[in-house]
Amino acid sequence: MNPPKDLKEAKEIQLRLKRKIRLIPLGKKPKFIAGVDAAFCGEYVIAAACLYKYPELVPVEDAYAITKISFPYITGYLSFREGPAIIKAVKKLKTKPDLVLFDGQGIAHPKGIGIASHIGALLDIPSIGCAKSRLIGDYKGPGKQKGQYALLKYKNKTVGAVLRTRNDIRPVFVSPGHLTALKDALHYVLQCTGKFRIPEPIRRADQISKSYKSEGPRSIEVVSFPCPKFPS
Repeated sequence: MNPPKDLKEAKEIQLRLKRKIRLIPLGKKPKFIAGVDAAFCGEYVIAAACLYKYPELVPVEDAYAITKISFPYITGYLSFREGPAIIKAVKKLKTKPDLVLFDGQGIAHPKGIGIASHIGALLDIPSIGCAKSRLIGDYKGPGKQKGQYALLKYKNKTVGAVLRTRNDIRPVFVSPGHLTALKDALHYVLQCTGKFRIPEPIRRADQISKSYKSEGPRSIEVVSFPCPKFPS
């Protein structure tokens, strides 16, 4: 995933990838589910990919990658900042996941292509977005019991759901990314959630990426791209 040279190229890449996104039921039950997350440390992005055996939900493998930030912060284009490190981390897994859960949005995105959709399409792996906060859309609050949800609507279209993963705890915002449907997003986020609000694979990836952040980039492989400066 080479960085776009400017914002115009980034927009063109988004449009091309959006045409590749397919929202279809997952069908075959996954044997391995990965969770991914990334943290920023100075000029670096630290990404972690954590593989779990499903449905036992037992961690079997972790991988991480560090890349230099290759894209400036622009709302709606986070995938270009985190994406290279996340892709590298997923590819380092010895076992290819059947489904990837992202700490971010799927199609619940202003352009319809959040990080779960963007990276899912690039890797051509079924993906689901599970975000801690809303990016777009309107909804009526879900019930307070685990498993209850409300549809998330944007421009008269259902783009995801607001899901309660624990009783009386703040909900998460789930949406299909690529090669999955909303029903899959709801099902697998719930099935991968234990005693915490966030699905275990994502939670583990968050812990690992932050642990490396606290130590700072060490003497491991770093992929370096120049970071372009775009006009504000």
